[in-house]
Amino acid sequence: MAVKVAFIGAGSVGFTRRLFRDILSVPEFQDTRFSLMDINRRNLDMVAKLCRKDLRVNRLPATLDATTDRREALEGADYVINCTRIGGLEAFRHDIEIPLKYGVDQCVGDTLCIGGIMYGQRNIPAILDFCRDISEVSNDALFLSYANPNAMNTWAANAFTDVETIGLCHGVEGGHHQLASVIELLANKGKKQGDRGFVPVHTKDVDILCAGINHQTWYIQVLYKGEDWTGRLLEGFEKHPTYSKTEKVRIDVLRRFGYYSTESNGHLSEYVPWYRKRPGEIKNWISMDSWINGETGGYLRVSTEGRNWFVKDFPKWLKAEDKPIGEDRGGEHASYIIEALETGRCYRGHFNVPNNGVISNLPEDCIVEVPCYVDNNGVNVPVVGDLPLACAATLSASVNVQRMSVYAAVSGDVTLLKQAVLHDPLTAAVCDPEEIWQMVDEMLIAQAKWLPQYKKEIPAAKKRLAEAKRKKTYRGTSKSKGAARKKTTTVSQLRRGGAKAKKVLQADKAN
Repeated sequence: MAVKVAFIGAGSVGFTRRLFRDILSVPEFQDTRFSLMDINRRNLDMVAKLCRKDLRVNRLPATLDATTDRREALEGADYVINCTRIGGLEAFRHDIEIPLKYGVDQCVGDTLCIGGIMYGQRNIPAILDFCRDISEVSNDALFLSYANPNAMNTWAANAFTDVETIGLCHGVEGGHHQLASVIELLANKGKKQGDRGFVPVHTKDVDILCAGINHQTWYIQVLYKGEDWTGRLLEGFEKHPTYSKTEKVRIDVLRRFGYYSTESNGHLSEYVPWYRKRPGEIKNWISMDSWINGETGGYLRVSTEGRNWFVKDFPKWLKAEDKPIGEDRGGEHASYIIEALETGRCYRGHFNVPNNGVISNLPEDCIVEVPCYVDNNGVNVPVVGDLPLACAATLSASVNVQRMSVYAAVSGDVTLLKQAVLHDPLTAAVCDPEEIWQMVDEMLIAQAKWLPQYKKEIPAAKKRLAEAKRKKTYRGTSKSKGAARKKTTTVSQLRRGGAKAKKVLQADKAN
């Protein structure tokens, strides 16, 4: 019988169709049974029509169902892929804009900091519901979760359910391309592409050992032609014509730690307490040429623009001639994991899994992002050992925030939630304890409809805010707009922007 793959949150612009086509690129999977599920019927129908077009044009025997009934989608599934964004763009806006009133300036806000913590509070109850249904109606499905905050979601699923869950992200691959470019620059000693003797360097030429936690993973070994280039990376990044301008935070961390971090400049800047705590200095550390390099609320802006663009341009997408399936298989892990498990062809990738001693100087119970090998024997995780001490110290601070956030989300414990935010590196660098207590109450009230575990606590939060002597914040001032924010572009403006605008929308994340 053909493999069944179910998608939850299938109305995702960025991920669903890409992963759907990737799976169909494997010859053995061209008769796969797909079931797409989303609570938003409009978004679901648009993505389903595009996927059905792919089946029709490529004359493939695979089948596709689309439903708003989650249990129906999961019935008999062998693999479940999670692409959800609980609360959608409406909730995401609160994650960015309420903290700005308290001086917390985030670029992404989906992994750590106050935005990522609140995102986890919305996601984790849903994750537990997904896993309950998977346990009851699927075929012992493997749960492959792309949803952020990835580590928190994966932690909750593995700690509180019996569903095997792997968190997936492409951050390691993005940094891998940068490393290849830097080594190419150094190895060619000033020669440029087209010059005699120029040697191109591709990711396949650079072997990496990368380990840490999601969005804070470290390239602790970088091999090219049998030699470790880790110690020369700083020289290369400082000389690189692009990265020297766009990756200032990452380069500064590399300078002080000795190791390069996987995530984008904007991401990394909000996980540590050093670069976004003074509004007047934020622009010194970021680049405004792309949102992902540090723009205030950048991911919210491009997500909004991308969704609006998709809705308006959907008829054109439906008529467009796409590459034949099999010619454009991407680098996302999901299809390769399924292929390895079903065919035995070995695949190596970096996944998010329970630590259990893999990284020996991080807690046993946390979720780590480490090299994994997959074949028809399952997912195998080799031991990494100790991380460099400074790297481990930085991650330990994040892990403690993640643990408190997960347990708060599961129990509905407001005090534990506030303690998690209190220990968040960037939030703590900006806010005092009373500001944090008030900010969390304000966010609980604003996001109440997505936080069922806190339902009984909302009236008390409202009462506390009404009676509190409110701390003086940036509320109502120009500073509440953020240090480096751009206006959301309309669809007509994006159309006038042409190819450049489209390139911006093809960001390193899904919408």
